[in-house]
Amino acid sequence: MPPEIRARFTTPLPHGPTPLAEVVQAVFDTAMAYPMGNVHPRFWSWYMGAGNLTGALGEFLAAVQGSNLGGGNHAAARMDDQVVGWLKEMVHFPADASGTLVSGGSEANLIGLTVARNVMAGIDVRAEGIGTAPQPLRFYASDQVHGCHLKAVEALGLGRKALRLIPTNEDFRIDLNALRAAIAEDQAAGLKPACLIGTAGTVNTGAIDDLVALADLAAAERMWFHVDGCIGALIAIAPEGAPLIIGLERADSLALDPHKWLHAPFEAGCALVRDANAHRSSYAQSSEYLEPTARGLAAAPWLYDLGPQTSRGFRALKIWMALMEHGAAKFGRLIDQNIAQAKYLDALIRQSPELEIAAPTCINIVCFRHRPRVALDAEGLKHWNVEIMLRLQEEGVAALSDTTVKGTHCLRVAITNHRTRRSDIDLMVARIHDIAKALSSPESAS
Repeated sequence: MPPEIRARFTTPLPHGPTPLAEVVQAVFDTAMAYPMGNVHPRFWSWYMGAGNLTGALGEFLAAVQGSNLGGGNHAAARMDDQVVGWLKEMVHFPADASGTLVSGGSEANLIGLTVARNVMAGIDVRAEGIGTAPQPLRFYASDQVHGCHLKAVEALGLGRKALRLIPTNEDFRIDLNALRAAIAEDQAAGLKPACLIGTAGTVNTGAIDDLVALADLAAAERMWFHVDGCIGALIAIAPEGAPLIIGLERADSLALDPHKWLHAPFEAGCALVRDANAHRSSYAQSSEYLEPTARGLAAAPWLYDLGPQTSRGFRALKIWMALMEHGAAKFGRLIDQNIAQAKYLDALIRQSPELEIAAPTCINIVCFRHRPRVALDAEGLKHWNVEIMLRLQEEGVAALSDTTVKGTHCLRVAITNHRTRRSDIDLMVARIHDIAKALSSPESAS
């Protein structure tokens, strides 16, 4: 954004009216003209969906319809139930499992871990508080787990130390031997191993933990098994990719994001819990102003009993409309398409002497870096690659992000866009070489 556009976001509160035509023009001149860019086919910075026209229409119609999805006996609430049922079917969860649409993965994971805490604490946490638990609880996840889980254990009153981050192997999957050792160590110290968190697609590299082995271990140790599937759970509907996430269906709770590979406009997440009673008892609240009735608007279960929100938007419509228009099979094929595109990029990188892969490409995330012909130390190499990334962003060619995996700084491409084509990938790689050549020129050095 140029400075004059940024300045328009600092104007004072309007106290008088502005003609609607001028208001709409201002929106198009500012917000619409300078988006984040994640609907563009070469936006690969972070793992975000790319939206779809039908979903956008659904979002508009939901706002016009205006329902509050805290509950009640009305059409929007029943559509919410239906969409949750469809999502359960996609990931092979039982029909009698519970679920709720939420803002995104962070809230979905928080709900799953809340139910895990309440079930495993050995006390009535809601009445007594976690401080009265007979043993401190311990949760386990790989060192590649999304940061929202650390926020979750803090919010749950467990403290960051309650989440043990287990080392990963060369494929960035949780080290099962290290996990078993950590569980045994905590048991010997009088702590209670309560929850295993498996990751179906890590945010750094897309690695998928051995979900079958984690499910077996959780069952053997009588622990809750939660899966963060916000990146990869919906691979379950991909004809070629589905075997990558076998074991997902054994989770006690699962977080997934329709605003990623179902391309629903932001925001749309989902929390699924196998034990419907455990889910509802973790949030249900009896209030005199929300008493159920045999007939009328209150003659249906309150959806707000499945999460912390009483005021909930009509998120289901945009998902429902897109699935009705296209069918789940098409979304599955698009998932396979993105994974194939990542493999194509991986191959291009391996063919170039100046590019190198920094982590195995498992699904749709590729980590790599450019190595110039001049020798650079680690900090110099990071600066070099960050400059390439920033130039790609500023030129509008492609939006990449960067990260550090096991001490190695690298560029990161996360391909989640149904508009991406192989020609986009070719363009990015070619431009990286052009930028590197320009950076190596004497004029650049001077």
